[in-house]
Amino acid sequence: MLVFFKKHYFVVLFFIIITGCQFKEPAKNHGILYLENRSNQLTVNKDNKNDVLKLFGSPHTKSINNLNEWIYIERVLSKGEFHKLGQNILKTNNILVLSFDKYGILDKKNFLDKDDINKVRFSKKYTENNLAETSFVESFLNSIRSKMYSNQK
Repeated sequence: MLVFFKKHYFVVLFFIIITGCQFKEPAKNHGILYLENRSNQLTVNKDNKNDVLKLFGSPHTKSINNLNEWIYIERVLSKGEFHKLGQNILKTNNILVLSFDKYGILDKKNFLDKDDINKVRFSKKYTENNLAETSFVESFLNSIRSKMYSNQK
């Protein structure tokens, strides 16, 4: 019996390694898969909110200023090759923005892929954070503490 294992050791080891391998590429999905194909099924000025809800489900987010603007996201990450040392690589990053009129009819659809998102320009304006500022009581207590510790020499 031991002779049998010695002769077929490499075959058994090779079989175990092959069964552990996957031919399908590992991917992490977030959002709605095949967003572009589904967005092509929508027709502007014909479909309404109910049709969109049937096709996509509830939106990932709604616009802050306009509740009739729905946003859907698709993001697929995959493992990198050997030279990337297994880091995640962004394969697809798609965003679909749907705008509805006051009657709930699809007014406008805007599909953004990974290249379009890189072209989006953001404002360079700086927003001050008033929450990080200390209150009067906190600054008063800090000054008392600093005076108290400075006299302990």
